[in-house]
Amino acid sequence: MGADTGPPDMRSPDAPADTGPADTGPSLRIALLTYRGHPWVGGQGIYVRHLARELSTLGHSVEVFSGPPYPHLDEGIKLTELPSLDLYRMPDPFRVPKLAEFRSPIDALEWVITCTASFAEPLTFSLRAFQSLRSRLEDFDLVHDNQCLGYGIDWLRRTGMPTLGTIHHPITVDRRLEIAHAPNRGKRLAMRRFYAFTRMQNRVARRLDRIVTVSTNSFDDIVTDLRVDPARLNIVTVGVDPDQFRPLPDVTPVPGRLMTTASADVAMKGLAYLLEALAKLRTEDPSLHLVVIGRPKDDSAASRLIDRLDLAGSVEFVSGVPDERIVELYNEAQLAVVPSLYEGFSLPAIEAMSCGVPLVATTGGALPEVTGADGETCLQVPPGDSEALAARIGWALGKPDLRATVGAAGRARVQANYSWTATARNTVEQYRALLADTSTRPQRAYAKALAGR
Repeated sequence: MGADTGPPDMRSPDAPADTGPADTGPSLRIALLTYRGHPWVGGQGIYVRHLARELSTLGHSVEVFSGPPYPHLDEGIKLTELPSLDLYRMPDPFRVPKLAEFRSPIDALEWVITCTASFAEPLTFSLRAFQSLRSRLEDFDLVHDNQCLGYGIDWLRRTGMPTLGTIHHPITVDRRLEIAHAPNRGKRLAMRRFYAFTRMQNRVARRLDRIVTVSTNSFDDIVTDLRVDPARLNIVTVGVDPDQFRPLPDVTPVPGRLMTTASADVAMKGLAYLLEALAKLRTEDPSLHLVVIGRPKDDSAASRLIDRLDLAGSVEFVSGVPDERIVELYNEAQLAVVPSLYEGFSLPAIEAMSCGVPLVATTGGALPEVTGADGETCLQVPPGDSEALAARIGWALGKPDLRATVGAAGRARVQANYSWTATARNTVEQYRALLADTSTRPQRAYAKALAGR
């Protein structure tokens, strides 16, 4: 199968979910890499967990290689942990590691890069993955990298190992938004240093054999920002389990409750605008309150804003809870909100919709193509506008019949379009195209030389 020549259109919102053709090819041995696998925050661990499970269900062998925090994987999926210094771990981020923690030159490199205020994990994880895999290349048919895009991933490709990457969206977008929202010159300089790794990711992305992304919007941004050849870029949407994320008839929504899933200290997620909207709404209805799936850092911008807006008793952060509790929290909300300035896809959006909760979402990035039509399957507002967000939330809270209609239509859209089974089947199709494209590559003389070192 040859590479596609352009971006495929997103699936029609009224079409049934395409689980893909029955895969009659041989089973594949897949090394699935993720430099962070947090089970609840950031989406990477969620993506890896569900994709690995569904690939295994289809009969393929999957081994996940992850740096900390490690993903929660389903029974039967092998996890190979690649420990790091884990310098961003809670509750002591930016800690000074003890001398005994340095186990290798890569650990020292991680510490040196972090001391320059740059984010080291994509590079150092890729080097650890290369180190772990270079003597095991015959154990796998391909490597699937999830958004790391470090130089070690390119070194794996150069061994002759077919290598596919998932880019949910280009991190250059995060970099632009963080710099634009930095409050002063010092913070802007700090953001430029932190995101220095994006130059490496841009180079590696252009060298990968094949890339999948999750939306038309991300496709266009990857081509524009990373200058990736569109012939090597294909869209495979992510999914949700509608049997797990579902309406709970025995759970009654709590009056005045809003819910969101947002990293408290990432400008792109737009939590500040939702907090401002909540403060405006509470001047008329003090019962309104917000549950945030996420964890704020001590003395973070979000924490300071909550104090400044006098919202300390009206915002609750929840983290480290199982999926079952998250489903309950969705069902306890009158509205779910995605206030992001940009999303490459948004798992929280389709999780909320799958639970039948009416969703208020911005039009940032891929959100409109994911969530559907305004007033039908969701309620939309422009990104970065707390006044519009407050007005839309307040309006929706006053219309219970509309909320019920939009919530039901949102769930129907998710059931029709997004499933992890479809994600896995369509990813396997990309694997087979990758193997066909790379079948004439010289077979691993470089790999054998490396293994002998």
